[in-house]
Amino acid sequence: MNGLQIGDLSAKLPIIQGGMGVAVSLSGLASAVANEGGIGIISSASIGMLMPDFSKNFRNANQMALREEIRKAREKTDGIIGVNIMVALSDYEDHLTVAVEEKADLIISGAGLPIRMPDSVIKDKKEENRTKFLPIVSSGKAAGLIFRYWETHYGVIPDAVVVEGPKAGGHLGYKKQQIVHPDYLLENILPSVIAALKPFELRFGREIPVIAAGGIYTGADMFRLMKLGARGVQIGTRLVPTFECDASVAFKEAYVNSTPEDIVLIDSPVGLPGRAINNKFLQDVAAGKRNPVNCPWKCLKTCDYKKAPYCISLALINAAKGKLKNGFVFAGSNAYKTEKIQSVKAVLHEMITEYENFRLAENTRKLQNTVKHFYRKKTEEVVLS
Repeated sequence: MNGLQIGDLSAKLPIIQGGMGVAVSLSGLASAVANEGGIGIISSASIGMLMPDFSKNFRNANQMALREEIRKAREKTDGIIGVNIMVALSDYEDHLTVAVEEKADLIISGAGLPIRMPDSVIKDKKEENRTKFLPIVSSGKAAGLIFRYWETHYGVIPDAVVVEGPKAGGHLGYKKQQIVHPDYLLENILPSVIAALKPFELRFGREIPVIAAGGIYTGADMFRLMKLGARGVQIGTRLVPTFECDASVAFKEAYVNSTPEDIVLIDSPVGLPGRAINNKFLQDVAAGKRNPVNCPWKCLKTCDYKKAPYCISLALINAAKGKLKNGFVFAGSNAYKTEKIQSVKAVLHEMITEYENFRLAENTRKLQNTVKHFYRKKTEEVVLS
């Protein structure tokens, strides 16, 4: 298994830990993954809710909490640490600026097209290229649009791309009918993203790695996608039920206790479909129950809190703290496969072993087919002679 190279960043494992909010992937999980040779990611989504006075100044709380988590991660690891920052955040540019100022190794950005960038990000790209930038896309068309805009307006381009399929957990960048349509499966959209980036690789004279994400649970999944051209994978769901994950034990046990029927698609109050583990909170919402929303800060641009049946940030922070009566758990399509809570080290070791076993089995099948073809040809030659 080759590592993952993004510019001058070199990860031993071609694995990026998915950024999961609210308060699910913070310095604890990110540093644990980085210490094992992967790339650890802190989610900045509503991160200010960790601060005691967030309701008084949410914007400032977000910046303070993000700085604190990046610094805490740096104290725990010498590995690669990045930040996942959603374009949909009302203070998106604030988060980007903090990540660059704190010298995060990379920024991953989705939930919208990361096109307009603050001067701090572009200045860093042009003068130091210290913090790498990776947009999340769901199609080759979206990837091409982002890269063309950056090239035209900034004279630089992102460093790599994450292509996320519809089996991911949390908010999804797809319409509901697309989520279940085979044309939008990760293995079907991955080649189009790779192809869309080829002209930019030629013009800028460097490789633009494409990272596959969404529903990747086993080393076999990883092998198949890397065989299609992905340079690495991003995994989230499988790393939630780990000791080092920053969410509560109750949050992790929701994964362990889930069944295939529990994994459901929901309509998020912010106008996007999402994938979660069904519970009483979600059942009440589906039945029409409303939870009064006292919004201290419109954290997401697309949220109409006056019409929302509940505050999604509050529901997610409650869940992360183990208060599942007042919240719910986002999860990928394979969350039900979780059998136990274990260490990050154990999870990554299992994935690597699965990858190698699948690779060896694949090579064995190829060899057997080659031998069969050889003897079949020899037999035909003898018959003809």
